[in-house]
Parts: sequence; structure tokens; C-alpha cells
Amino acid sequence: MKNHLIQVVTVAPALKVGDVWHNADQIISVIREQAEAGLIVFPELSVTGYTCADLFLSDLLLNEAEQALLRIAEATEGLGLSVVVGVPIRYENHLYNCGAVLSQGAVKALIPKSYLPNYSEFYECRWFASGKGLTGRTICIGGEEIPFGTDVLAEDPETGAVLGVELCEDLWVPDKPSTHAALAGANIIANPSASDELIGKEEYRRNLVAQQSGACYCAYAYASAGTCESSTDLVFSGHCLIAQNGSVFVEGIFPEENGVVKALIDLGCIMHDRRRQNTFENGSNASYRRVSVSMQAIGANEAGIEELAEILKKQEYPVARNPFVPNETSARDARCRRILQIQASGLATRVRASGISNLVIGISGGLDSTLALLVCAEAKKMVPGIRIIAYTMPNEGNTTKLTHDNADRLMELLADEAHEAPIREGVELHLAQLGHAAGYQGEGDVTYENAQARMRTYILMDAANMKNGLVVGTGDLSELALGWCTYNGDHMSMYAVNASVPKTLVRFICKAYADYCGDDALRETLLSICDTPISPELTPNKGGEIAQKTEEKIGKYDLNDFFLFYVLRYGFEPSRAAAYALRAYPELSGEEVRDAAKKFFRRFFTQQFKRSCLPDGPKVGSVTLSPRGDWRMPSDASVELWLKDLA
Repeated sequence: MKNHLIQVVTVAPALKVGDVWHNADQIISVIREQAEAGLIVFPELSVTGYTCADLFLSDLLLNEAEQALLRIAEATEGLGLSVVVGVPIRYENHLYNCGAVLSQGAVKALIPKSYLPNYSEFYECRWFASGKGLTGRTICIGGEEIPFGTDVLAEDPETGAVLGVELCEDLWVPDKPSTHAALAGANIIANPSASDELIGKEEYRRNLVAQQSGACYCAYAYASAGTCESSTDLVFSGHCLIAQNGSVFVEGIFPEENGVVKALIDLGCIMHDRRRQNTFENGSNASYRRVSVSMQAIGANEAGIEELAEILKKQEYPVARNPFVPNETSARDARCRRILQIQASGLATRVRASGISNLVIGISGGLDSTLALLVCAEAKKMVPGIRIIAYTMPNEGNTTKLTHDNADRLMELLADEAHEAPIREGVELHLAQLGHAAGYQGEGDVTYENAQARMRTYILMDAANMKNGLVVGTGDLSELALGWCTYNGDHMSMYAVNASVPKTLVRFICKAYADYCGDDALRETLLSICDTPISPELTPNKGGEIAQKTEEKIGKYDLNDFFLFYVLRYGFEPSRAAAYALRAYPELSGEEVRDAAKKFFRRFFTQQFKRSCLPDGPKVGSVTLSPRGDWRMPSDASVELWLKDLA
């Protein structure tokens, strides 16, 4: 598979203001140390130092800076990377504050700063001219004609990396040059900066970088001048940040010496999001010139599953085992509360719009029906006229005492009406009418199993008619992805509140509710349900213990949810998803991950027909399978290409 991972490095080097050769040595030293990177970004005017002030009027400084720039460029010879440094450049009777792109032993482009701050502590207009509108120019340095202007992008045709450059203040204005560069194809933005430190400015700067990377669907590498520039009235912090698609991956501030901050950025994710978000319009590529540079992938450009997993491991690239679930406790609890609020709000709206305030729900003592009942309870707080009518429908010999007792307690605590409707007699009669044996015929007897699921839905639908109610569905996103639901059984309802909540998150929402509900009895019941093995209980139990365990049939839900997230959210091919899974689950072998992925993709493709006729349900996250919204897939699509990719 194509390796889309590029290591980006931002540096706040230990400079000496005005000593261009010392600064060049520092920059070259970092380049050699970070030779496996694809891109290294240094601060604004890093060749001379940002705070040279009237020394920028010195021809000596400017002459030496150009020579130092050529020396730094030579240091990139034979390396597969690009470097962005800040340097003052003379052009037609003006001095420009430029970002220089260096690669393959040469100066490839010079991009002047468009917006010059000349307020408060800043006085750049005293020395520099604005490069805004300066396009189509070249400048001769070291005997070479170099593209000069705000209309230059640097591209590596091998990796597909396209670099745009803006400088410091350019990020702080409404009409950011990076926006135009991104629309013209730049998927990485470098910002050599010199932003002094003030109270509150760190947070604002971080938000700017994150927001621009999100708005432009790009990676954003920001490198600010370090503490060595702190002089007279200003203090600089060396704040370096690397962000992608709205998230700050890594940052550093107030480094002790050379402040090196690095992260892997994923061009595949960037390009997928751009294709998926069709409001991201292409700008006029014709108005931008492109120069060829090297921005190598980390490791080989082509990699197998194990090879890519090893790259991720070596680079300590963080891959969450449960991508739907935040790692940090407070963030996870906040996410769980908000999801429950969205679910309840959707259900409340359905009640108001339909005029039907009786909610009919089946309670099994399992996770999904528990969450659906909690949603009903929260919706009742929004619409006080709601009545919750709950049914437990045990099948003697299959339903265990544990789940039966938990269902009874849950209904007692949360429902306005609680009913028990045993299904054994009805299922046996139905099977007899079909000519099927009354009991379970062993592994593969889906008629016996599905007859129970359909009987329960049949009861709930008729109960809803009798009670003038609305059947609330309980099935979750993971079950829909895998087709682990009975067609026209638990597959069907009048409003499916859990339809876009993955199984791994269902458990956390129930646990979070247990922690903040303030009811000891409810908390105890919820925690007991969370600790119960996941099972539809459609086969005979063994000695009163659950015998049919879902994850033994379809694989672990956390791994299935992992594949679901990366395939739908980022468009990963199966091999890439498997490589990421190996990083997230180091205890698994490559063969185990391949087998799990094959099982996932087979089920995902063959079960689309169930998703094509889903009932309504609230979207709560970026990954959902509603055929009316985020996922439109033919029911008869072939899975062969996806399986071959895992070979």
C-alpha cells in the first residue's frame, strides 16, 4: 500500500541575533539530526534573527544572510526532505521578509510575507515591504533564478505532498494566504513565525493553528522564534505546533535549548477529507506556480501491513484502541453526556411531531436496550407527558436469571409501566406451524434464533398499537455494520435511538450515567449490566449461565469498531486499517488482525441490505450508516477487492 505518513519537524533553534553563520550552523545541525523527516520548519527570519531591527538596513548582514542561505540549502543535498527557513531578501529597491524553501541542495522558492504588523510592539514596515500581490517573479541568488512571490507551491510528485508557506501575521488576518494556497492544492502549510509571548496569547495562537488546519483540511506546521530572541522589551517562547484537520498533534513552548517538535502527518486522511467534503472547492491552480522538491515519506513509499505497523510503532504514532471513545476521563464523560442528550432530543422531537407520547420498548437486560431506556428517561425530562411502557420478553431456558433480574430492576426504576410477555409458547407454535422442531437444533439453527427476535418485535409492534405508542429501537451502530440483527426483528422499530452509537461507546455511556445518576439502585443495576457478557440469548443457556456470546461469533467489538471507524471516517483501505490495528493492538499477530479484518469486511458488504431500509434515528457522530445520510452503498457490491487487499 502507499505510505502517506510524512514526519514534520518544527524547530525553535538556539540562535544569535545578527550572527548568520552561527545560525546557519545551528540550522544545518538540526537538518542532519532530523534527516528522516519530510519537512523541517524554522522560525521567521531564522537566518539572521527576527529582532535585528535597524541592522536589517545593513548590506553586510543582508549579503551574508544570502550566502548563509545557500550554505543551508547545500546541506539538503542527498536528503529526501524540504526545509523552510526565514530570511530577509532584497528585490527591486525593497527588502522582503521571506520564507525560503530549500530542497535537493538548492533554494527552490522564496515566498514574501504579505501582512506586516506595524502596531503595538511590532514595527516591520520600517524595514520590510509587503509581498501581497507580488506574483510571477524570479530573483537571482547564487547565480540561479529562483521563483519569488506569494504564488509558489512546492510539490513532491512521489508522495503527493504540496507545501504552501505563509509567515506569522499572515495567519492572524481574515484573508489568510494559506487559505488560497490550500484551495490551490497545498496540503501542508508551513508558518515561520516570530510571535512574542503575552498572557493569553499561547491559547489564542494554538486555536488559530488548529482552526486553520481544520478549515483548510491540511497539516499546519508553525515554528516561532525561541527565547534567544528575547531582548529589550519582548520575550519570545519558541512556541511550535503541528496540527492536522483541526487537531493539534503536538506542541512545545519555552524550550531549554533547540526546541524540536515533530509529528507524523497523514496525507491520506487529508486528501480523503477534501474529497469527502465537497464544499472544499478547488481554487485556480493556474494562478500558482509549482516547484519540485523532496518531501519523503517516513520509511518506504510502499509498505505492507507489518511494515507500516512497524513504522507507526517506531515513530510512537498514537493510535487509539477505541477511536470512538476519548481516552481522558473527563472528556469521555462529557462525550457520553452529550451523546445521550442528542439521542434524547431526537426522540423528544419525534414525540412532539407525532403527538404520540407513549414509548414502547423491549428490555432484555443487555447494554443496548438499557441505553435506549435511558434515552427514553432523558426524553421524558424534555417532554413531561411521555410515558415509558417497557416489556421484558424472556424465553425459558435461554434467558438467564441475571439478565432477567436486571431487566426487571431497570423497568421498575425507569418505566411508567412494566410488563412481562414470555415468548416460549408463541415461538414453539410458530415453529410447529413451519414444520420446524420446537427446540434448538444446534449450531446454525438460525430459524430457531430469529423466530425469537421476530416474535419480540411482533409483540412490541402490537403493544404499540394497543397502547397508542411508538416502538423505540435498541440496535446499535456496530450491529448494523456487521448485520448482527434479525431482519424485520430487532432490526426494525419506529425510531432507532442507538443507530449511530457504536457498541464500544454504548457501554461507556451506561457507565457514565451510573456515575452521575444519583440513584444507588440504578447505579448498581447499570454496572451489573455493563459487566454482563454481550449476548442475544437466543440459544439455551448452560447451567443458568450465558452460553451464546456474541464476540465469539463475530469477533471482538472493539476491533470491529476500530475497522468501522477508520474505513468510514478516513476511507482507509483494509490493509491500512489492519496496519493501524496492529499498532493499537500490539498483542495481536498480523494473521489475527487480517482474519478479523476479513470477517469484518465480509459481513459489512453482505449485510448492507439490512442497512438499506433502516428506521429513522439520530446521528450523533461523524460515522453513521443511515442510507438517507452518510452511507449509500449498493446491497450487492462485491467484497473481493477489499479481501484481496488484505492478502
